[in-house]
Amino acid sequence: MEESEPLLSGARSPRGSGAGPPDGALGGCGPGPARSYGSPAEPVADARRDLCINQAVVFIEDAIQYRSINHRMDSTSLALYRWHYSRICQGILSFTIFLILSLAFIETPSSLTVTSDVRYRRAPWEPPCGLTESIEVLCFLVFIADVSMKSYLIGWKEFLKNPWLLAYIVALVVSLADWTVSLSFACQETVRIRRLVRPFFLLQNSSMMKKTLKCIKRTLPEMASVALLLAVHLCLFAMLGMLLFMREKDEQKDQERRLYFRNLPESLTSLLVLLTTANNPDVMIPAYSKNRAYSIFFIVFTVIGSLFLMNLLTAIIYNQFRGYLMEAIQSSLFRRRLGIRAAFEVLCSLEGAEIHPLVVGVKPETFLQVIRKVKMSLYCKEAITQTVASHAGGLMSADQFQSVFDELDKDAIKESPPRPEYHSTVLQRAQAIFGHRYFDYLGNAVAFGNIVSICVFLVMDADKLPSERDDFILGVLNCFFILYYVLEMLLKVFALGLKGYISFFSNIFDGILTVILLVLEISTLAVYRFPHPGWKPEVLGLLSLWDMARLVNMFIVFRFLRIIPNMKLMSLVAGTLLDLVRNMRAFAGILVVVYYVFAIVGIGLFQGAIVSPPGNNSLVHANSTSQCGTFEQLEYWPNNFDDFAAALVTLWNVMVVNNWQVFLDVYTRYSSPWSKLYFVAWWLVSSVIWMNLFVALILENFIHKWDRRGQQQLVPGVCQAPYQMTVELMFRDVLEEPTEEELVERLVQHPHLHLCR
Repeated sequence: MEESEPLLSGARSPRGSGAGPPDGALGGCGPGPARSYGSPAEPVADARRDLCINQAVVFIEDAIQYRSINHRMDSTSLALYRWHYSRICQGILSFTIFLILSLAFIETPSSLTVTSDVRYRRAPWEPPCGLTESIEVLCFLVFIADVSMKSYLIGWKEFLKNPWLLAYIVALVVSLADWTVSLSFACQETVRIRRLVRPFFLLQNSSMMKKTLKCIKRTLPEMASVALLLAVHLCLFAMLGMLLFMREKDEQKDQERRLYFRNLPESLTSLLVLLTTANNPDVMIPAYSKNRAYSIFFIVFTVIGSLFLMNLLTAIIYNQFRGYLMEAIQSSLFRRRLGIRAAFEVLCSLEGAEIHPLVVGVKPETFLQVIRKVKMSLYCKEAITQTVASHAGGLMSADQFQSVFDELDKDAIKESPPRPEYHSTVLQRAQAIFGHRYFDYLGNAVAFGNIVSICVFLVMDADKLPSERDDFILGVLNCFFILYYVLEMLLKVFALGLKGYISFFSNIFDGILTVILLVLEISTLAVYRFPHPGWKPEVLGLLSLWDMARLVNMFIVFRFLRIIPNMKLMSLVAGTLLDLVRNMRAFAGILVVVYYVFAIVGIGLFQGAIVSPPGNNSLVHANSTSQCGTFEQLEYWPNNFDDFAAALVTLWNVMVVNNWQVFLDVYTRYSSPWSKLYFVAWWLVSSVIWMNLFVALILENFIHKWDRRGQQQLVPGVCQAPYQMTVELMFRDVLEEPTEEELVERLVQHPHLHLCR
């Protein structure tokens, strides 16, 4: 064995044999010389013990966050590593990314106007030259510090193998060069390349976004076959349509050709829009009016394109993306297992130094010392501590060490405080009644009655002026409901105790609403007195206290959210929605990147293309002269690319694909026919690819929860710890656990860790 090769559990050497790195090797925390108390070797042994403990702490934190363990392991580097990944440093980095992305809203062209409508928009405030550039350079300094720290911590060899860090440096160099050019031209340059580079800083800061982006890139070739078939489908039907709707002398019969099949680009555009059903049935009405048989052409095209090919594309994206995402999650699982195993090996080397060189295991006391220094959730730390404390004694094996960290995947089980004890039989019965779930059901029923009463009176008084309303009945009903809410809150506090009452989020929400309602009701009665026939408090203001009380009453509808856990199917759907919120960060981040890039490109291509119509004071006349269904007739003037915020809204409207043919038409007329390529590319990226990925994520969440629900029904009466659903846990049941040999082999290849025991 070479001198620099680590010695793990499967390759041990006796102490003093010369195998293993010499003392002082980078990251080494091996046994070293025999410990003699009171001798000069004692401080050295203590330093090595502290180094081993710190290495184990960092390895466990890497495992918790699914980070790579290939970084420097000496004491100084470990301190820098923990500081760099602390909440403060990562919070500063995240805020810097948010700040540099937000500059697009105030840079020229600024979005600081009330409206984006070209007819009413005033000249926006433009920042002076050097303001946003100063903020940019501060952000660049943070990014330079970040990439420098990462590059140092992983070492030169690992740095050259990391394409993301190399791209990070390239992005900074390009941004700084473009920033210098901006100052040289006194901020008057028309193109700023660094704006397109900014989303990269968001991408490189999230490992899950990197995995998702890699999965998308690997999914694109599989999509190409269906995309090619879809293109052939469009071309064939476009040519067939041009042959069917030939030019005729009768302009009434020639309307279909003039509007939708004038030439090949127009035919392709019309059928592409029909593929999204945005212009159905408009596109076939002229021909269908002439002969009902023409409808067969459009129906067959829609069935083949929209129902078959587009759904087939969805299935391919779902299947391929799921497979690639599973591979990425498999690597994340391997990282967690490898980090935990590395911590075990480090602690084993420590035990070998203090007990015996051939010892394989970790003392629970040493493990607890490590856990106390690990940054993790308080619940997981307590659960792991209790699991280790219940260990029967002796040394923990590798399997036991790994199993302890299963608590990382479990959600906290919140125990309600004990209820107050009453000695009176009457009070005990009252406590049982008001603490029962049926009392909650009664509260939900009363809240529903409150909502119904408000809705009924809003409908009845919708067409009445404030001076014509009589709110006597509604005022009495609201007094009753608010008194019931106050009484319900007090009775729940009596039954559950104050600590028990505030231990439920729903009770806190209800309590806050009840207090607000009570204050508003008392204020209303003090100003307007008690309800009486002809009571009209609205006439004293635009939004009177009485209006505020009715608005707050509407929030009581959230009381029904408490019944969701009691309804299995509704609980399943609600759980899927909540998990989507947790898991959407990576997908939403990629969507932000795509939106950002397309918005910047759109501003560069179409800024100022949409101009205010002449004589816009006579809008009625302008609408009457515009063709029906056009940009001008629909008054889509706020949809433009004159600033960043307007560009984002315009891209959103195109992504929804409702009337997106209007945007294709107007930018063809105002800009260039080639502008269609931009909008078609945006439709492919947003509506076809990203929306199908979103569907895939929903399906995975729902299927996993449905399967887990079925498994839980197979074991009735067994109390299982609830699991929080993350992307990593979504595929946990089908992932393969790494073998002992794989973990040991990867640890042997660690560039900075040398274990000898």
